Amino acid sequence: MFSTCSLLPSCYSPPFPTRLCTQRLQRGLTSSPFARGSALATPASLLSAGFGCAPVQAMTVERDLHMATGDGEHSYAVNSIFQRKTVMETWPELHKAVKEAVKSLSPGTGSMMVAADLGCSSGPNTLLVISEVMSTVRAHVRDNGGTMEVQFFLNDLPGNDFNLVFRSLEELHSPVAVAEKAAVTPCYVAGLPGSMYTRIFPSESVHLFHSSHCLIWRSKTTPQVVVKLFREQFEKDFWLFLTLRYKELVPGGRMVLTFAGRKQGELPMHGGVARVWELLAEALQHLVQKGHIEKKKLSSFNMPYYSPSVDEVTQLIEKNDLFDIEDIRLFESNWDAHDDSDGDAVPDCSSSAENIAKIIRAGIEPLIINHFGEHIIDELFMAYTSILEKDLEKGKAMCPVMVVTLKKSMH
Repeated sequence: MFSTCSLLPSCYSPPFPTRLCTQRLQRGLTSSPFARGSALATPASLLSAGFGCAPVQAMTVERDLHMATGDGEHSYAVNSIFQRKTVMETWPELHKAVKEAVKSLSPGTGSMMVAADLGCSSGPNTLLVISEVMSTVRAHVRDNGGTMEVQFFLNDLPGNDFNLVFRSLEELHSPVAVAEKAAVTPCYVAGLPGSMYTRIFPSESVHLFHSSHCLIWRSKTTPQVVVKLFREQFEKDFWLFLTLRYKELVPGGRMVLTFAGRKQGELPMHGGVARVWELLAEALQHLVQKGHIEKKKLSSFNMPYYSPSVDEVTQLIEKNDLFDIEDIRLFESNWDAHDDSDGDAVPDCSSSAENIAKIIRAGIEPLIINHFGEHIIDELFMAYTSILEKDLEKGKAMCPVMVVTLKKSMH
């Protein structure tokens, strides 16, 4: 989840594109990756640095497209407070969607609701979504009577750290949780490796989909002329995602989708999301100049990421005509989720730079290691932190985040 995105959520080699690694633009473009949780709305400075300007080294999606695993110092589990704060900002939309999904079920005893978190990633945020959905369901059952069972699926690419997810599920088996499970609303949780750009559920079997910080990551990467192609690939991927989820949702089913976007009027290569990648490009260039990274390695490095505007998303949903938009909004979240200060000035640029660098490292470390080797990781992020610190003197690094609630149309 979030997941890097999230971005920022597998690949069976199906007839559909896979999340962060589908068959490329279907015109023979080489395949490559990234993940959450996939073409970078690549800023101009990244392009000049070499991002997306040469044939991309083939990578294995299942192996490379995931957040940093485990629960160590640089893991996603430890460094996902940014994603946690943004998903908590969307609780009003989630609560409303859950209540509407529950209302669509047959009243009385024996009701079962199926929910899925697409791009669940690993760590505490995974349990956060389950707990929030279940607290809303249980409140509805208490207020309206009857009983209900919930089947909750946690989905991500096979490279996700599902072992950590399963270990963390023990927290749901606390004495309080067990008592609630034995009562009127038990919750059964299962892991489901797979790409959200493939069919992953039977027809009309799901009542609620949730996804946070995953849909920014494209299903494939693109070559030199990227900006137009990134948008085209986003449109293809999002159209496919909507079509697949429409088949899997029950009539009246809901989706709550959260992902990094961009403000009205901002060009795809600019804005809050692009800012952190521009600085990463500078750090990589620094290592090239020192001779620690081969120039050809940098020129073949491509991250498939795109942050759309609200207008782009709205127009595509309306054109697709499979879902009704119930809510859509854009809000901003500080990349340094530890900084809750008011105003635009950064209180401590050094501390803030370290916090942001940890978030970015947790999201892309596996990809960096695969392409450049593990030996550059520490030096790269030391350079990145230093560049970030200087850049933050201009003001806080803010990330526009979009949340959209969709209802399956009744055609």
